[in-house]
Amino acid sequence: MTQAPATSRAARRHHDREIVSLAVPAFGALVAEPLFVLADSAIVGHLGTAQLAGLGIASALLTTAVSIFVFLAYATTAAVARRVGAGDLPAAIRQGMDGIWLALLLGAGVIAVVLPTAPFLVELFGASDTATPYAITYLRISSLGIPAMLVVLAATGVLRGLQDTKTPLYVAVGGFVANGVLNVLLVYGAGFGIAGSAWGTVIAQCAMAAVYLVVVVRGARRHDASLRPDAAGIRASAQAGAPLLVRTLSLRAILMIATAVAARLGDADIAAHQIILSLWSLLAFALDAIAIAGQAIIGRYLGADDPKGARDVCRRMVQWGIAVGLVLGLLVIASRPAFLPLFTGDSAVKDAAFPALLVVALSQPICGVVFVLDGVLMGAGDGPYLAWAMLVTLAVFTPVALLVPTVGGGLTALWVAMTLMMTVRMLTLWLRTRSGRWLVTGATR
Repeated sequence: MTQAPATSRAARRHHDREIVSLAVPAFGALVAEPLFVLADSAIVGHLGTAQLAGLGIASALLTTAVSIFVFLAYATTAAVARRVGAGDLPAAIRQGMDGIWLALLLGAGVIAVVLPTAPFLVELFGASDTATPYAITYLRISSLGIPAMLVVLAATGVLRGLQDTKTPLYVAVGGFVANGVLNVLLVYGAGFGIAGSAWGTVIAQCAMAAVYLVVVVRGARRHDASLRPDAAGIRASAQAGAPLLVRTLSLRAILMIATAVAARLGDADIAAHQIILSLWSLLAFALDAIAIAGQAIIGRYLGADDPKGARDVCRRMVQWGIAVGLVLGLLVIASRPAFLPLFTGDSAVKDAAFPALLVVALSQPICGVVFVLDGVLMGAGDGPYLAWAMLVTLAVFTPVALLVPTVGGGLTALWVAMTLMMTVRMLTLWLRTRSGRWLVTGATR
């Protein structure tokens, strides 16, 4: 009678050790992108409200341009982890190299689209006349770093699948420090203004990509994996990521709609929205660290034909997600008075942001469950369901968000709509994980 509880406690401790060993270093890598945006927001925010509003619009567009290809990381993590569980390291790394070549091709295509269409894209967001030139400048310069950012995504996916989240941590810390130093030097030291912030970020991103390439290429040579591009492998990587692309496009559409609505509320609201969205992204990536651990662990369990282990670790990660969400929410509430002055001295911006931050804080436990379950299903390679679930969420969120300027409530009402969006996501993901249909074992799904 006492053996089962003891065994259960031992299993929980084992899962906790696995989750922590991967999630803690993964956190540092995951927060690199929002920390870049936070650093840029803090530096540019003191140039003026128009500059910060321009940065908010440009960064939303850039994040969308990069994040729609996040499957380069997530699909690669799941596929590599499955092959690790099945004991086929050379095949895992070969697939990762195909993902890196695909990243370079996609990056070149995005630059070709963004450079000539930057004014049109900014205009779509309804930016004010004062914010528009700053948004165009930042968008055009920063787009040059997109290939490097996509290479970072693909290479990070390879390392995560190999159960290595420490190397991405080291690269992320180095990139964040370099970005901050370069931004200060170029924005204030050289007097380049918002253009200096964009160039600093591009240089830091290219340096990060170079380090990742060195690490992955060394691993490929060690396991005798080909470095040459393979058309069939690249096509396979693209096809495997297609459902996640639909899922991510739906999510990015939600965030773009939110930014567009905030832009129409006025410069103070879009500036406040940029600050809150930067914080929300940081909190989301912190929660996603648990999900990244789940992708690697669950992919490995399923590759090793152990569905019970995958289900058990899923349950434990949900508990972690709720607990971490509660802690993050309390931290946001406690830090609100000190947080906002770091980004702006404009009282109108602070007044708009203060109550919306409370909504963000209260929603964090919901976010914890969402990000964990999202990662679990990605680790299982359950992309088609994730695509369907996000389309449903987009359909619910869009009319609610578009009513905000008419109904009233300002930025706070917009973030209530964002919380509704996360609640819908939580319900769709919970239904899937409860069904058990994601538990498909084997080296490939």
